[in-house]
Amino acid sequence: MRIALLSDTHGDLLCDVLPYLQDVNEIWHAGDIGSLSVIDQLSKIKPCRFVYGNIDDAKIRRTVPDFQVFEIDGLKILMTHIGGRPGKVPAGVNDRIKREKPDLFICGHSHLALVQFDARSQLLWMNPGSCGIKGFHKIRTLFRFSILDRKCTKFEVIELPRYPSQSVSQESAL
Repeated sequence: MRIALLSDTHGDLLCDVLPYLQDVNEIWHAGDIGSLSVIDQLSKIKPCRFVYGNIDDAKIRRTVPDFQVFEIDGLKILMTHIGGRPGKVPAGVNDRIKREKPDLFICGHSHLALVQFDARSQLLWMNPGSCGIKGFHKIRTLFRFSILDRKCTKFEVIELPRYPSQSVSQESAL
């Protein structure tokens, strides 16, 4: 299964992201979605999995969960928005990791892309950074990867310019 992983759109789904979402089986969004229109737009492209983030309003929080736990091809995945990084994990998240025992932990929030295997917890961490324009990051990022036989393979980090020319909402208004 081929996955596109993104986070921290903050209400801006930008046109230059869309080509990277076409040849995947699912799109996963690790929170700070920013608007229901982003959920609607992504859901029209491919099947999606979302978690809400700290900036998401009550409408989004009623629509998507704060945690998702699921399995793809034998790989157990735990996804939430605020997850920290190996060695610096919020207590509630650490408890959830211990309880769920995932193989892959996905979070967002930091706007900094990270892929790291934590030998202590035997857990692969992924944070795709931010593909939105709001925040301190200098480049926008998202990940693509495949899951096959309980492994993440064919991993790509997509880097995009900080300020593209159009958002999806601007394009549809033309």
